Amino acid sequence: MAIYLTATGIYKPEHKISSDELVTAFNTYVDNYNSKHADAIAAGEKVALQHSSSEFIEKASGIKSRYVIDKKGILDPEIMAPIFPARKLGEELSVMAEMGLAALKDALDAAGLSADELDGIICASSNFQRCYPAIAIEIQHAIGMTHGFAYDMNVACSAATFGIAQAVGSIKAGLGKKIAVLNIEITSAHLNWRNRDSHFIFGDVAAASIIEALDTPKGYEVLDSKLYTQFSTNIKNEYGFMDRSEFLAAGTQMYEDIEEPVSDKLFLQEGRKVFREVCPKVSEIISTHLSENNLEPSQIKRMWLHQANINMIDLILRSVVGKDADKSIAPVVISEYGNTSSASPVVAFHETQDGVASGDLCVMCSFGAGYSIGSVLLKKA
Repeated sequence: MAIYLTATGIYKPEHKISSDELVTAFNTYVDNYNSKHADAIAAGEKVALQHSSSEFIEKASGIKSRYVIDKKGILDPEIMAPIFPARKLGEELSVMAEMGLAALKDALDAAGLSADELDGIICASSNFQRCYPAIAIEIQHAIGMTHGFAYDMNVACSAATFGIAQAVGSIKAGLGKKIAVLNIEITSAHLNWRNRDSHFIFGDVAAASIIEALDTPKGYEVLDSKLYTQFSTNIKNEYGFMDRSEFLAAGTQMYEDIEEPVSDKLFLQEGRKVFREVCPKVSEIISTHLSENNLEPSQIKRMWLHQANINMIDLILRSVVGKDADKSIAPVVISEYGNTSSASPVVAFHETQDGVASGDLCVMCSFGAGYSIGSVLLKKA
């Protein structure tokens, strides 16, 4: 009996924002800010904000659009954040659970399974809308899975490959034979849309993968996983439940007393440092993983990499396979979806399997905050 990734499913929100739309809203905000603080800027007390452009965004990242839960709030220069009403826990499905449920149903249909055939659900995401009860358990209940287990886990953008590794480990440990891994990302809510360096990066999506132990080959056999972490603050999101206490300790009585109370707590990264430090390490991890399994880079037919940045994808491909590597080996979906954090390699896998033949060796690799890097070796059945 072997373990297979037998199916995937995705859910993408109905709203889509082009980079042109995003830039128009951002530049209006910049103009309003600079006008409001003109005297302080002239006095050197504040720094004037700079415009963004679609050309800058595409060159820096390869992104042309992104899907989001709410478009109107993000594109309002006075708000620049998604808006969705609170839902009463226990009476209404949470937003994350709703997205994950849709992706899971899509994956179960593709796998030819019913919900009650699952033994476990792992929700592996970079952000959660609440601490507990687990989003995974809410989905377990909503889909009608009457036995087994469900839990949430967070390894930032690497959560998909780490989640797959945990699913495989759970199966090997005898905890079940069929486990779903969900990557639900409402990245629009953790992004500071007023930050020129990162306002264009992320998009919302949910992805689901079905991992099964089977006697008959199906989908992609999971040959091996390799996980790596190293502490770094070059990518971070510090927004959390202790913020209220920290604000009070600083002498702030109310959140409203602060002009931008959470901007420094939302997603922040040192982009150049991340590029310089992460790309070589990802290439090393993949190369080492192949070597440990007696495989040569030339044997890899497809690499589904985290869709963080088109330049990172290109560099990792060339570093692992060779400087003249065929770019089709590492397909790109970031142009349409943006960076969808943990879901991105699964989205790439879901969308770009054409041309993969039986027996082909493939890699799914994610990388992100932590730093964290996960590599999964797959063989098409």
